[in-house]
Amino acid sequence: MRYLRLFLLCILLPGWLSAQNSIEVRARLIDSIRTLEIEQSIEFINTGQRELTSIYLNDWNNAFSSKSSALAKRFAEDFARRFHFAKDQERGYTFIDSIQDANNFPLEWDRPGAVPDLIRVKLQEPLAAGDSVTLHLSYRLKIPDDKFTRFGTDQFGNYKLRYWYLVPAPLEDGWKLYSHKDLGLQYVKPYNIFVSIDVPTEFYAASALNLVRTETKPGFKTITFEGRNRLDSKMYLTKSYIFESINSGDLQVITNIEDEDIQLKAKDTIIDRVTGFLQERLGEYPHQNLFVTQEDYAKNPIYGLNQLPSFIRPFPDNFQYDIKVFKTLTNNYLENTILINPQTEKWVTDAIMISLFIDYVDTYYPKMKLIGNLSNIIGIRWFHAADLEFNDQYQFLYMNMARMNLDQPLITRQDSLVKFNKNISNAYKAGIGLKYLEEFLGDESVAESISEFYSNYRLEPVTDEDFFQILQKNAEKDIDWFFEDYVKTSKKIDFMISDLDREQDSLKVTIKNLRDNDMPVSLYGLNDGNVVYKTWVEKIRDTKSVSIPRRDIERLALNYEQEIPEFNQRNNYKAVTKLLDKPFQFRLFQDVEDPRYHQVFFMPEFDYNLYDGISLGPKLYNKTILRRNFNYAISPKFGLNSKTVVGSASFSNTHQFEDQNLYAITYGAGGTRFSYGFNLFYEKFTPYLFFLFRDPYLRSNERQRLMIRNVLVSRDQNPEEPLLYPKYNVFNVNYLYSNPNFLKHLTASVDYQLSDKFSKIAVTAEYRKLFKNNRQVNLRFFAGTFLYNDVRTNDYFSFALDRPTDYLFDYNYYGRSQGSGLFSQQIIVAEGGFKSQLQPEFANQWLTSMNASTNIWNWIHAYGDIGLVKNKGDNAEFLFDSGIRVSLVQDYFELFFPVYSNLGWEITEPDYDQRIRFIVALDINTLIRLFTRRWY
Repeated sequence: MRYLRLFLLCILLPGWLSAQNSIEVRARLIDSIRTLEIEQSIEFINTGQRELTSIYLNDWNNAFSSKSSALAKRFAEDFARRFHFAKDQERGYTFIDSIQDANNFPLEWDRPGAVPDLIRVKLQEPLAAGDSVTLHLSYRLKIPDDKFTRFGTDQFGNYKLRYWYLVPAPLEDGWKLYSHKDLGLQYVKPYNIFVSIDVPTEFYAASALNLVRTETKPGFKTITFEGRNRLDSKMYLTKSYIFESINSGDLQVITNIEDEDIQLKAKDTIIDRVTGFLQERLGEYPHQNLFVTQEDYAKNPIYGLNQLPSFIRPFPDNFQYDIKVFKTLTNNYLENTILINPQTEKWVTDAIMISLFIDYVDTYYPKMKLIGNLSNIIGIRWFHAADLEFNDQYQFLYMNMARMNLDQPLITRQDSLVKFNKNISNAYKAGIGLKYLEEFLGDESVAESISEFYSNYRLEPVTDEDFFQILQKNAEKDIDWFFEDYVKTSKKIDFMISDLDREQDSLKVTIKNLRDNDMPVSLYGLNDGNVVYKTWVEKIRDTKSVSIPRRDIERLALNYEQEIPEFNQRNNYKAVTKLLDKPFQFRLFQDVEDPRYHQVFFMPEFDYNLYDGISLGPKLYNKTILRRNFNYAISPKFGLNSKTVVGSASFSNTHQFEDQNLYAITYGAGGTRFSYGFNLFYEKFTPYLFFLFRDPYLRSNERQRLMIRNVLVSRDQNPEEPLLYPKYNVFNVNYLYSNPNFLKHLTASVDYQLSDKFSKIAVTAEYRKLFKNNRQVNLRFFAGTFLYNDVRTNDYFSFALDRPTDYLFDYNYYGRSQGSGLFSQQIIVAEGGFKSQLQPEFANQWLTSMNASTNIWNWIHAYGDIGLVKNKGDNAEFLFDSGIRVSLVQDYFELFFPVYSNLGWEITEPDYDQRIRFIVALDINTLIRLFTRRWY
């Protein structure tokens, strides 16, 4: 029977075996146990130059079977908790019953290196180059829940299948083996496919494959599909038909993208326009169907638009649907026809897609703003963000990563990209890079090259080098810089006008390239903000002088129309007849950077502590939404309780270094004035220097920081309890190592302090481990000792067992001087880290402690602390405590309920409510980092 099916397969689709693998899948859905039973045949052709003794198959469904698979590790790296804590029945797996050759002889197979989503089939005899072999496979698939990757079984009992049947790994100068990491398209060579699937009668099937027939039988129906030169395996089995089929010429678009309730006729018009645009700019799509799903869009959405709640619609419904369809359809159009390695050369299809997207919006929505109709609202329209065009988002979001020194070369492997780069930034950099090249060339050669590339290499093996060769062939200028500097490296673009000589009829302009590259820059002459002159300047390795006509030029500008993704555009202006290179601009609230002005922002700000109450005042600063190297902030406030002026001021400057372990040096100074008690104030001034190190592999969270600072503190004298040390100066050196991850978390620090009154050194280490059985263990160690201590008569500078005095004013205590009441129960886990208030609570010689906790159920943990406290002249005392820790958000919102300690059973004490401790983090930046850590 198997031979008959293969014979019919070849008869139906002649030419399938011409250096093309063929796959036949016979599947049956067992809905009650969420399983597919599959009989599969693979006709594999050795397209390599050497004989093969084994064949590798991708089994990506089995990536869901283990918490140690590459997919599981990827989820953990991105702090995605769902997979690790999922129930076993929510995960998927593949169970292989048998693998045989054409003669039904059993073949040995294994999963090499214990890689769960890869199968190695050992052949009985070596397979010579050009020869073929047939494999017969029998296996069962448990389909995973769709909450992990959006594909799988959903809450309605539908099956959204992707990477479900076994496919030969690509043979290309050796095997190209990639594990499932939820990165996008699987890398395979085109194959011919025949699928026959039995489903219960209430199910419907949808696929990009061509529907051959549907046969209804008692209790089930058999649906048959076929296709040639295929790469994608998506198939939906749904209990109601959720797709619309829209014909656009000879192409049928099958889609269920959410349509904002627009009319079917409008959708027909939009899809017809999109496919027409792509066929004009690229060429004909080689398949009959284009399968475009909501899950495809959700995996690669229009960021910003995708995050808006449904009740906020700043864009017209037709526009929202149009651009969602365009991006998703274009992505599928390219991925199913351009046979480039999506793991290492995806930048090519990204560049084409985003550049086409930009052109499409410019053509049909030329006046669309980045924030849509919100730009017309009074108040919002005063912001520069309201001036940005919709297409400005690409440069803006790429520059977000460049300013953070987290951008990566476009040729970086997909699994090595930081999540923000993988999902957003690198595609945008690729697209705006093509537009940069297009502006530089000033003709249609880039658009012509894209069309030629698609026509020449549609469904043919291709590399990014082939794409660049076509660009270079059609360009009339040298564009080596595009591939060598822009694509292959993360070199920034940054120019400035370093000198200007004014002559009678001309201007001699000297342009300095602040980076090591050969990229060109545009030079503009401006009059009253209007462009009166423009030219491109090339080959500026260091500096280059050019002469331009003087005309009526008032100011000169580089990259004025921002066609170049330049790192810093604020230094691009030079006055010719004006006093200032560019005018000042004062703005209420933080805004998007406008490089045409010297921007100064101000906004109302508030702080809170028990003594000042709510402190209100203006904040004057220069920080924009995108990070910048030099920052200042002046924030005077009025304390509503203290009835006086408090606040802070700071400035800092950062030097960034690309592709180095030492990636940044930051220096600056800051000062604060707030209350430390009722009608008692402190002033703190701190100059500092930071050296920041990181792993060159940017997906690693490993960081190191060396901080050198000097802390000068002055406190008001307390008339009731006179201070022995109202003024003091502490020199502080702190080294911090951190490697926070979802499964393993490690931080360690060494802190040295020197004052005229004492010298001390302390070591802190914290380790967290989440095991496969979901048991989490937290361990923390602290050891500190005085090298000398001349202030033992007072514990102000001593090590604290449970509540440090914070004489450096680093911690955000809301009531730092309180000895009783709610605010005294705030705990910051530092130094001893105890939760119970035990005696002695301070150590003026040395202190060591160990803090531990483990989860009992979900967010409820048991904790225990032990420590030795040594004071001069006394024996070391052993202390301990234990209790229940309620960790709603670890390190941010936690409660500690003491149970048993040196004091006995604390839980039975009448004042127990006063022994409960809490952690509350109100710093908005701290909370934001909790949500952004998975992206950077």
